[in-house]
Amino acid sequence: MKLNRPARRALLVVHVAASAGWLGLTLGLLALGVAAATTGSAVTVEASVRAMKLFADWLLLPVAFLTLLSGLVLSLGTAWGLLRYRWVCTKFWLTLATTTATAFALRPGVNAAVAAGGPLPDAGDVLFGPIVSLSAYVFMTVISVLKPWGLTRRGRRLRASAREQKNVTALI
Repeated sequence: MKLNRPARRALLVVHVAASAGWLGLTLGLLALGVAAATTGSAVTVEASVRAMKLFADWLLLPVAFLTLLSGLVLSLGTAWGLLRYRWVCTKFWLTLATTTATAFALRPGVNAAVAAGGPLPDAGDVLFGPIVSLSAYVFMTVISVLKPWGLTRRGRRLRASAREQKNVTALI
């Protein structure tokens, strides 16, 4: 099923806005994590990790799922396809991995930092997740713009099949 042009454009706007929001939230988490890890003030640590918890609990997962869902619908509803181009497939798996990491690694790390209530037990709990996520999002942005690597094996088969179908139709 292919999306019509207005639906495709609307969904693309939602996907880009959600992706940009996810990137921005991650930058915010990284800034708060750096503040918590580098300060000597218990008040600053507590305020930073509480703000991180607010982002992680209320914003990150909905934005992550919106990005994942809108990207999935876009890939299935356009000529790009989910498994036709390597860059689309890579973005899908990285988005799925970062969404999973957000749910099962980042949020528990932030919650542990909040539960500590004083100096950070491990600065890696509040820094590692945002650094990895930010790296993945920047990489996904780059491949979205550059569209490297070409077709997958399945994409080449589909293209060849479409050409054969077109040639058969032209002969009739």
